[in-house]
Amino acid sequence: MSTLYQAKSMQICRWHSFTSLTSLENAATQTILDSAQHAIQQRGAFHLVLAGGNTPRQIYKKLRESQANWQRWHIYFGDERCLATNHPDRNSLMATEAWLSHVGIPRQQIHPIPAEFGAKIAAQRYVEMISSVKMFDLALLGLGEDGHTASLFPKDELGENPLAPATLAVFNAPKPPAERVSLSANRLSASHQILFLITGKNKATALQNWRDGIAIPAAAIRPENGVDIFVENNII
Repeated sequence: MSTLYQAKSMQICRWHSFTSLTSLENAATQTILDSAQHAIQQRGAFHLVLAGGNTPRQIYKKLRESQANWQRWHIYFGDERCLATNHPDRNSLMATEAWLSHVGIPRQQIHPIPAEFGAKIAAQRYVEMISSVKMFDLALLGLGEDGHTASLFPKDELGENPLAPATLAVFNAPKPPAERVSLSANRLSASHQILFLITGKNKATALQNWRDGIAIPAAAIRPENGVDIFVENNII
């Protein structure tokens, strides 16, 4: 079931509810593959921003079983924790183990955030790494219990202004590690398509705030085409 909803912030939201986690994961996997096919047909390449955390893990595993023109895929990350590259909490490591190391995406087309160098240096370097991409084709995002997305947290700078930098160095994340790097709200909004993936009943309050028009960080992502929100229907 899909509904159209426009929040007070003027973010256009399309809400899609699913009866099970499996059906949400299957729909998300197909959406990513369809987006890739369209982007490659229209622009010759597919530029995808990945989300971290537990929600997308099974989707990434499904993708590795799919048939796709992997040579045309380019992978980026919405945020990263400032940890060693082999730390189990790194978003890049999770995506690599679940998916990226199993398919034929050229290594030079996978662009992890160099967060092992610390938030400030990593943010500066990632600006350079993504500078050639004017628009992402698809950005995957999640939602935290406090309404955060990527590493854009309540009461912190979100980078909504059109002149905001593409990346933000984060030094006071509410859960460890405190240092992180995140694409800014403005840079994430420079995407042809945004897909939020939301599971777990602990997100219910944040979801209700979002639908009520409260300015949680997730509401700061405002691409021209609006955002699609995939959510289990037992939490809305």
